[in-house]
Amino acid sequence: MNRLDRFSAPSTASDSPRGLTLLRDPLLNKGTAFTEQERAALGLSGLLPPCISTMQSQAARIMTNLRSLPSDLEKYVALNALHDRNEALFFRVVCDNIDEIQPIIYTPTVGLACQKYGLIFQRPRGMFISAKDRGQIADLLKNWPYKAKLIVVTDGERILGLGDLGANGMGIPVGKLSLYSACAGVHPELCLPIMLDVGTNNEEFLNDPYYIGLRQKRLTGEAYDAFIDEFMTAARATFPGVLIQFEDFANHSAFRMLDRYRHDACVFNDDIQGTAAVALAGLFSALRVNGGKLNEQRLLFLGAGEAATGIADLVVSAMVAEGASEAEALKRTWLVDSRGLVVGGRAGLSGHKLRYAHDHAQVSDFLTAIKTLKPTAIIGVAAVGGAFTPEVLRTMAEFNERPIVFALSNPTSKAECSAEEAYRHTEGRALFACGSPYDPVALNGKTFVPRQGNNSYIFPGVGLGAIASGTKLVTDEMFMAAAHTLADCVGKDDLDQGSLYPALPRIREVSTKIAAAVAQVVYQRGLADGAAPNDLASFVQSHMYDPHY
Repeated sequence: MNRLDRFSAPSTASDSPRGLTLLRDPLLNKGTAFTEQERAALGLSGLLPPCISTMQSQAARIMTNLRSLPSDLEKYVALNALHDRNEALFFRVVCDNIDEIQPIIYTPTVGLACQKYGLIFQRPRGMFISAKDRGQIADLLKNWPYKAKLIVVTDGERILGLGDLGANGMGIPVGKLSLYSACAGVHPELCLPIMLDVGTNNEEFLNDPYYIGLRQKRLTGEAYDAFIDEFMTAARATFPGVLIQFEDFANHSAFRMLDRYRHDACVFNDDIQGTAAVALAGLFSALRVNGGKLNEQRLLFLGAGEAATGIADLVVSAMVAEGASEAEALKRTWLVDSRGLVVGGRAGLSGHKLRYAHDHAQVSDFLTAIKTLKPTAIIGVAAVGGAFTPEVLRTMAEFNERPIVFALSNPTSKAECSAEEAYRHTEGRALFACGSPYDPVALNGKTFVPRQGNNSYIFPGVGLGAIASGTKLVTDEMFMAAAHTLADCVGKDDLDQGSLYPALPRIREVSTKIAAAVAQVVYQRGLADGAAPNDLASFVQSHMYDPHY
């Protein structure tokens, strides 16, 4: 029953938990799967029913119970409880039923779970570091009992498309790290979710008797920056070489933090860089269908925040790699925000929008921008539900034989359009990707199988490659490699049914390939100590956790 992984020494038999202590340790608990010999040796006799189960029979029982529950939120709570008592079984259930389980433990259900987090809270997971802990964050981090190699951290200010959820946003790091283990085999003992609770400006939560966070307005300005600096310094000192993923910070914090730390710390922002890579991969797949070249496309984004500018930046880099000049690539990339088309000379433009503020007359609404610019692709990342109206979709289909329509906002309530709407209003010609899951759509005798442009195709593999290689930095080149690798995993059968991404049950295979591609960049750029292994794929696979007893 020792803890074994490739990054920390196994514990000795003398310090192994026994009896009820063992049963209450989710990393070690096997429940009714403990054998008679194990029960006798570990002080478990009499503490378990006499029936000895296999992991397979335990998993089958879990799925039977789960499918009987009436709502996805209740399923989320049930899976959370399983995660808290038996991690190996939890991850076995997730891995073997990824299509069914991922939408419950992550988008779209995790959004509702975060909104209800205080009400459904059962047991703490990860670490909550609050503004009241300033000056002692290093001491708090020492309370974590494991050698973390991967931290997902949020301050809860911009959770999905739902806004400021404060400490309730802890559901996001927990969910992301579950996908790291399930989708890419990062050992759960290496994973640490962290909530930086700096308060909330959400009046509903400040008045909610079940809210679990600080009941104060958000820390801002120099005090906020000093708090983040203290956390970053303490995290890197406590967990040398740790990979830190920034998650669901508001725009005004996200860009500054990434720019501040990316050049001397192993960090990335999934909302900016992961979203960019998965969207770029979807564009590569779409262009295989319509036969176009990336540097011939004209992209119009609904949204101008982290996701939109992150995608735009990576697309511009990809166009340049295909031979376009940067100026030419920028001219093919346009943003629409809440005030209309982002154009030069408009007052109040923030730094990340300025690069895409082109010389053009002001256009006040998205539909008019489409009619004016005639884009080949529209990409929705503004969390404005229903923004891709029937007229928007029909207009795209008027001047594109195969219009590219990416409705990437989530949860489902924030989706720009549904899959059925995208196909119906373009007569089945849309090359469609979505941020939330949708069922297959039957139209005109053909069945379309839409797939999510979900970051879970990207960030688990990038993280695995970074951890396995021991990289000192995470670069945009790694995300470019991840995008190409993901697109290469899409087969002709996928494209024939309208799928721009591979089937989700292939996710561990996809993550392995992405991790190898990332590691190759690491070694080529000299970002890790030591020489590259001869077989990167085998090297990556040797680091992957497989949930079993």
